[in-house]
Amino acid sequence: MDKDKQQPEIIILGLGPGRPEYLTLRGAEVLSTVGEVYLRTEQHPTVQGLPADLTIHSFDWIYEEEEDFKGVYQRIAQEVISLARTQPPVVYAVPGDPFIAEDSPGMILEQARQAGLSVEVIPGVSFLEPTFSALEVDPLPQISLVDALELTAGYYPTFPPDRPVLVAQVYSQQVASDLKLTLMAVYPDDHQVSLIHQAGTPQLKIEEIPLYELDRSQLIGNRTALYLPPLAPGSSMESFLELIAHLRSPEGCPWDREQDHQSLRPNLLEEAYETLEAIDNNNPQAMQEEFGDLLLQIILHAQIASEYGEFNFSDVIRGIYTKLIQRHPHVFDELDLEESGAVIKNWEAIKAQERQQHGEREKSMLDGVPGSLPALTQAETFQKRASRVGFDWVDLEGVLAKIPEEIAELKHSPKGIRQVEEIGDLLFSVVNVARWLDVDAESALRGANQRFKARFSHLEKEARARGRELSDFCLEELDALWEESKDLPEN
Repeated sequence: MDKDKQQPEIIILGLGPGRPEYLTLRGAEVLSTVGEVYLRTEQHPTVQGLPADLTIHSFDWIYEEEEDFKGVYQRIAQEVISLARTQPPVVYAVPGDPFIAEDSPGMILEQARQAGLSVEVIPGVSFLEPTFSALEVDPLPQISLVDALELTAGYYPTFPPDRPVLVAQVYSQQVASDLKLTLMAVYPDDHQVSLIHQAGTPQLKIEEIPLYELDRSQLIGNRTALYLPPLAPGSSMESFLELIAHLRSPEGCPWDREQDHQSLRPNLLEEAYETLEAIDNNNPQAMQEEFGDLLLQIILHAQIASEYGEFNFSDVIRGIYTKLIQRHPHVFDELDLEESGAVIKNWEAIKAQERQQHGEREKSMLDGVPGSLPALTQAETFQKRASRVGFDWVDLEGVLAKIPEEIAELKHSPKGIRQVEEIGDLLFSVVNVARWLDVDAESALRGANQRFKARFSHLEKEARARGRELSDFCLEELDALWEESKDLPEN
């Protein structure tokens, strides 16, 4: 080292990916002039090529004493800072580059600044360069670089799947197994992936395998990475948002550019009903299509709002994301709620607290139920909300007893507004029965409507087959055909 240049108390140095010749000139110069070096781990091929007269210390012993990697790196940082205070300069070396897939250098740098210690960081060739060279892939313009441990800590990948992905630190078969399960939430089981082992060393090997075999590789080790080729274009939310923004742009579609919140309102309502129909029919293929059509309406409204300066799609996502976390303290905090009923009551309490914090007036629990809901759905929602605070029947018998009571009141009510009210009360009571039986009243009635349509169509078909008009049949004949229609397999 240049003796005329003031030496820093700490030198953080990258050892490269695994071959001594991949050391930078600056890194090699430092290692050839200092007397000793402290390694995060001695388990790295470059160590064998270090100068013979260099005294080597390693922190491998800390791995055996700590329960997790965070604890390891914090201990290493503390050790380096302590050494720098008593016997500077301290040369601390890590595999690859100090700031790529390495936590301890950042911790050391932060603590050094607080302690007033000077630090020199010497970059190194990371595992990325030889990995992309082996794959013959250019990471630009849109590759995602993610950590396997972070991925496996969640339940869903946090990157756009229609872009290539490199997953670092797939260091064991257990990590690979957990990673596989997370990735299969998005990728097909037989999606072809690449495992890259020992990049930057003579032992480099690439395995091309289907995703479901990810954890079966016998070559997985602490220098294994995973490359995920992209899914088909348009498989990510980001791509869809770009598409809608393009349609609304000056270079886009004249019809899309003309739309606003009000003009699209009927489309949103129509798509919502078509989605419900697909759900009611338990048709996965139709559901997939209708969910997409419904999502299109939501994204269009968000794009229009963004253009108006009202809000953007990120605001929508962040708002509901934050709300869900705040309203699930039994999941994301320490609140212990085991029953769904307790969860719902706590949900209402949190909503009331949020309204108070926002300075909103005291509202009825029923104020948030949209007036545009179908009447049956609105009635069921009213009943559910009231039941959350204990305003409900004790048992189903009381609910059922209300039906004949309402029918009796209807029979004795005069024609006019009073009769309309009694029919409304009867329908409301029927919805209450459905709620107690965990039956969605709106779906049940739609199902009944479809059955009626199918059975009545049978009557029409039979009339045509007999060369008669349906109105020519007597009531007994129609009733017989109706009973016959109930036995049809499609019903």
